Amino acid sequence: MKRLDRVLKSLLMEGTVIPAHPLALDEFRNFDEENQKLLTQYYIQSGVGGIAVAVHSTQFEIRLPKYNLFEKVLGVTADVIDKCKLDRPFVKIAGICGLSEQAVREARIAVDYGYDMGLLSMGGLQGLSEKQILERTEEVAKVIPVFGFYLQPSVGGRVFSYDFWSKFVEIDNVEAIKCASFNRYQTLDVVRAIANSSRRDQIALYTGNDDNIVQDLLSIYRFNVNGKDIEIEFRGGLLGHWAVWTHKAVALLTKVKDYKDNPSFTKWKELQILSNQTTDANAALFDTANNFHGCIPGIHEVLRRQRLMKGIWCLNPDEVLSPGQYEEISRIYAAYPELNDDQFVAEFLNQNLMKI
Repeated sequence: MKRLDRVLKSLLMEGTVIPAHPLALDEFRNFDEENQKLLTQYYIQSGVGGIAVAVHSTQFEIRLPKYNLFEKVLGVTADVIDKCKLDRPFVKIAGICGLSEQAVREARIAVDYGYDMGLLSMGGLQGLSEKQILERTEEVAKVIPVFGFYLQPSVGGRVFSYDFWSKFVEIDNVEAIKCASFNRYQTLDVVRAIANSSRRDQIALYTGNDDNIVQDLLSIYRFNVNGKDIEIEFRGGLLGHWAVWTHKAVALLTKVKDYKDNPSFTKWKELQILSNQTTDANAALFDTANNFHGCIPGIHEVLRRQRLMKGIWCLNPDEVLSPGQYEEISRIYAAYPELNDDQFVAEFLNQNLMKI
């Protein structure tokens, strides 16, 4: 059983930015390894504390035999990170999907490539009971530290009970949970389960609620547990949204931490404004008007405009921008120039001498 390094555990508990890595393709929808490496370098130089790859933003289709890209993507990403020889903690997270047999196999592959954790997807498991999904989690946790994942139903996830989460957080080697339920009531179930757990001090809670990023990071939850007040907070974020404008995402988390350490009305007001701007931007990027159909192409479109990707191609040719989404992205780009990191990207590309 692989365990999480203490330094990386401290990083997760302190809170960091973890982007969900997209997949770079060429105009023939073939894997563009050099462009993929460039993206990874961009995230690293933006100051993130880790990367999640082979996740939803990397396209689940990489696992299909006709593409056979799961191991390739893991290997390329890990190689870039290793060659950077970073002098700061950096957590490598691999997405893990499927029924128990597939999930355990993917966990073992991730360990072989040097990944620190597995982001365990709950998608596509509608036929399993909560008990069976808990058993699946236990099997994966015997191989690799687990980053739990509450995936919203509109993109393949399902709603879980409080009882499920109360059992989930007690599983040995579950080290973190990404809450992406996009629902405040369901988010509360996860937070309350952690507060009431014997492992509450061992679970790092991360936001995946792209509709509520800043408010999640600012929130403090307090529960009375056996006569004692227990407070739980979101430590950081593991987000597809943070796959774009990543340098500014790092600055945002720094602002949140600074406000919590040294609160003032001026800082609070700025963060409230940023919160609503971020949610509006996410609506365009993730295509909420069309039930998230264009969420991956939306991410690609911003990276294309910054010349970090050559195009918005996905493995599935039907996965494209929705009608009006391009215009919505242009609107939020113009409305909130303080959210983008175009200047940083331009300097990054110039330093890397690569023209995308």
